[in-house]
Amino acid sequence: MACTALVGINWGDEGKGRMVDLLAEAFDIVVRFQGGANAGHKIINKFGKFDLHLLPSGVCRPGVVNILGNGVALDPETLVKEIEDQKGIEITPENLMISERASLLLPWHREVDMLEEARQKEKQFGSTKQGIAPFYSDKNQKRTILAGELFYPDRLKRHVKELCAWKNLTLEKIYGAKPVSEKELNAWLNDYCEQIKPYIKNTRDYLIQAESDHKRILFEAQLGALRDLDYGIYPYTTSVSTLASYAPIGAGMPGVEIDRVIGVIKAYSTCLGDGPFVCEYTGKKGDEFRKMCGEDEPEGGRTVRIGPIDLVASKYGTEVQAATELALTKLDMLSDLDEIPLCVGYKLDGKVITDMPFASALDECEPVYETMKGWKCSISGVRNWWDLPEEAKAYVNRIEHVVGCVIRWISVGPERHSIIRRG
Repeated sequence: MACTALVGINWGDEGKGRMVDLLAEAFDIVVRFQGGANAGHKIINKFGKFDLHLLPSGVCRPGVVNILGNGVALDPETLVKEIEDQKGIEITPENLMISERASLLLPWHREVDMLEEARQKEKQFGSTKQGIAPFYSDKNQKRTILAGELFYPDRLKRHVKELCAWKNLTLEKIYGAKPVSEKELNAWLNDYCEQIKPYIKNTRDYLIQAESDHKRILFEAQLGALRDLDYGIYPYTTSVSTLASYAPIGAGMPGVEIDRVIGVIKAYSTCLGDGPFVCEYTGKKGDEFRKMCGEDEPEGGRTVRIGPIDLVASKYGTEVQAATELALTKLDMLSDLDEIPLCVGYKLDGKVITDMPFASALDECEPVYETMKGWKCSISGVRNWWDLPEEAKAYVNRIEHVVGCVIRWISVGPERHSIIRRG
């Protein structure tokens, strides 16, 4: 059986959704294995434009089964709205399944997220306020509701009572907020969770059978290596692993081996949220670069931080993801530059380093750049590697050489077909 993981190499926002949408035609099953509705996977194909937050990015491929695994922060409210919002594609229990072992992200997770960010003030971590950190905290404390519990109403009723009493200690005593009543939570469960019950299945057994039947499975990640809880830029991380090695666990197939790891890397650097970002362009320079790259629209109310490609961070991300091949996205956005800078090292304590330092040292690092000649022409219509300008090929080859991993795909536009397959 062929199992492939598609993951982010940097801070997230690399274009993983568009790559899953492209590659899903070669797979039978796509499994989202971690993260929650804080994802923003943008897809453009013959069915239209889609902005996916929880739905796996294979939903536009007829015949592909999409699964939300047990590692996902399952937000029923967001999922119901997202299913309703999809135009041009049909979401049914035949092409979408939810693991019965997935935990529900409850209304108070978002509330606590906002309350904690407000309490932190200038020391905020840059949360999306989607409730992700409070959710995973509760999950690790065994204080969540599993999707499968929706089919056991008597057990669920007792559990709701216990959880409300427990969570209200936090809401009232720590934040001085209004408590949540059992009636309110039960109403929410009835409004949203009843609608997702037809999708909830024993996906572990389904996937084990799929393995036996030699089905092709693609594991889809959210965020990137630099947001991983253990190997990212702590504490400016998400609250769960973003690594390919976690995919079998979060998908519901802990014993399976991954054959390929496709890492997605952007042709320049972007970052949403706070924390060290060594090659960041600020001020007017940042504004101009954002506008040129089409990154000037805020994401979730947050300004997209931007800069040249960071090859120190990208090499590190490639290594911790154990990527076997890479997809380079948004190369077309650099077509207007006379010269293209690449961050090839960091200056730290008077020395130039090319390996990622410990997170605490990043604030003291300065970027070391080299420049390459730009190609100064549109490449949006190019579909063959050999038709790219020599300068564009040199840029791709330089990235490939530094990070130490082959680049198999190059996107030159947001549409599904705007891709160059290489090798």
